[in-house]
Amino acid sequence: MEITRNGTQPSMKGPAEWFTGDVRIDSPFQRSEPSRLTGAIVTFEPGARTAWHTHPLGQTLIVTSGTGWTQCAGEPRIEIHAGDVIWCPPGHKHWHGATATTAMTHIAIQEVLDGKNVTWMEKVTDEEYLANGKAG
Repeated sequence: MEITRNGTQPSMKGPAEWFTGDVRIDSPFQRSEPSRLTGAIVTFEPGARTAWHTHPLGQTLIVTSGTGWTQCAGEPRIEIHAGDVIWCPPGHKHWHGATATTAMTHIAIQEVLDGKNVTWMEKVTDEEYLANGKAG
């Protein structure tokens, strides 16, 4: 058994290529084969969000605090809250982050396929982020 103690890994700033706004990534992990599991605890300050992206084997998000938004391409934006569990199927183009006024933290869990757990795409524009209709 391996235990990574709280506070033993420094927090990382979410890279500007993949995120808009202030994003903190804590306790990122990638297990060695035969496991394919990867994940992290991600905190989005108000207005912060991911770029559009897909996952080859899908992604599970577990919202642990705050209120956020998520959206699959071509579908309405959905509000998410602490305690919600979100499943995004393999290959679905989506984004997620905080609302414009409230921070949000989630645990993100995904698997690696052929060396990749995510494909990053274009950034979510302010217009797409604030629109409650269809986008992407």
